[in-house]
Parts: sequence; C-alpha cells; structure tokens
Amino acid sequence: MSGTLYVVATPIGNLEDITLRALRILGEVAVIAAEDTRRTVKLLNHHGISTSAISFHAHNTRARLPELLSRLQRGESIALVSDAGTPLLSDPGLELVRACIDAGILVDPIPGASAPLTALVASGFPAHPVTFFGFAPNKANDRKTWLQEIAAVPHTLVFFESPHRIEALLADADQYLVNRPLMLGRELTKLHQEFLRGTVNELVKRLTSPRGEFTIIVGPALQISDPVVLDIDSNRVGDDFRHLTESCGLTRRQAIATLARKYGRPSREIYASLEEVKGTRP
Repeated sequence: MSGTLYVVATPIGNLEDITLRALRILGEVAVIAAEDTRRTVKLLNHHGISTSAISFHAHNTRARLPELLSRLQRGESIALVSDAGTPLLSDPGLELVRACIDAGILVDPIPGASAPLTALVASGFPAHPVTFFGFAPNKANDRKTWLQEIAAVPHTLVFFESPHRIEALLADADQYLVNRPLMLGRELTKLHQEFLRGTVNELVKRLTSPRGEFTIIVGPALQISDPVVLDIDSNRVGDDFRHLTESCGLTRRQAIATLARKYGRPSREIYASLEEVKGTRP
C-alpha cells in the first residue's frame, strides 16, 4: 500500500503559527521534502521534531522526483513544505503533487498560514472575487506588460514582490494602477510587521528603506469620471463615500480626495455635502 504525500503549510514568520495537526504530521512522516532544509530545520528544532529533511526545490525537481515517488510507492509517507506558508502558491512542488495524483498516491493537504490570505483579511478590500498572481516578473519590460494585464482585472488582486524590486514596481504601477487603492504588507506576522495603505503615488513617497518580502493587495477599480464639474447630490456623494471607505478600503481623507476629482469640486464642498447627509440622519 502506498504512503501519503502531505502538503503541509508552515509559518510565514512567527514560528507559533502552525497547527497541532501539522506538527503531528511532521513528526510522523518518514521524511520532509523541503524547499530550503536550513529554514525547515529551524522550525523543526523550535518544536522539538527530529524527522530528517531533504531538499526539494526548483533546481533539483527532476532528479529528486523519482526518489520521492519510489519511497511513497513503498509505503512511506512524506511531508512537502516550502520556505514559508502554503506550498505550491509560489513555490515548487506542483510536479510532485501531479505525479502522485497520476500514480494513484493519496495527496492530503494540511492547511495553515498563507501570506496572501493574511494580507487580504487585513486590507479591508472585498475578498470575493479575488485573484492571486504570484510574484511580479523580474524584468522591467515583462513587468510593465504584466501590470497592464492585471490592471484590466476590476476586482481585488494579490501578488508578491521582493524588497529590492518593490520601488521599481511601484514606479511602473503608477502608469497602470491609477485610482486603485493599494495595501503593502511587509514582514507579515514578524516583529516588524507593517501595513501601508494608499494610492501608488502616495506609497512611493512613504516607502523608505524597504526590507522584507512584500505582499501587495490591490483594491477594486474605482469608477472615477473625467475631471468635469458635476452637480452634487448629497445622497449620491454619501453612497459613493461609503463604497470607497467600506468596500475599497480608503481612508476618509483619501475618499474625499477621490470624490473631489470625480465631481470636479474642491474637497471642502465634498466634505460639506457629507456633513449635510450626516445631519439629515436620525
């Protein structure tokens, strides 16, 4: 009888963010196939687990795959883990899962930490629908093409970026993600966890000495009209304001500025209109 391939989610930062079931599985399997054994060993040592770990990453997949399949077919169970979070999202392992499915070997996911979901629930943006895009492309031209493509998606987006490319990405995004609210999640669940919210232009000014991996959440596209002067209907302004703050995650100040651009009016008039709506409520 074949063993089981357990796809185990591990912490994305704080080593306490792992389930009891995951700890049990990591202690019971014959071996742990890890993207980076050095990082995995730190987790295992922290929780007193003595199971051995072998490397399984993008550069040795072809060589390691037959060995892992053979062990599974002999009845051994294996845990697949990535550097952090849930395997396969932006990590190696898909080939092993597919090979197990083709060979009739049981694949059992052990859920847990996930950087996209962690950042998403902190963003305040709608969680359905949402599209995950993995890492942004490295090369500038590829990144611009990619940004143009994802900008056409009107709902919430999630993707990753490294600290040494985040500034270049934001500079490029300023051309394509206009009027899209963003949230940058940095060092998620770690000591220096930080969430930065605003438009691309605002975040470029606020981002200094970027460190740690970034998870970027892009809110739904805002329906901004051309800068023409529109009649202000207080009730409509109030509805627009609630949409921007409750559904799109903008702050009060950002929402007023957005509505000022939409209606072609000074921010003070938008503020006065909101106060008028507020004053008519029971």
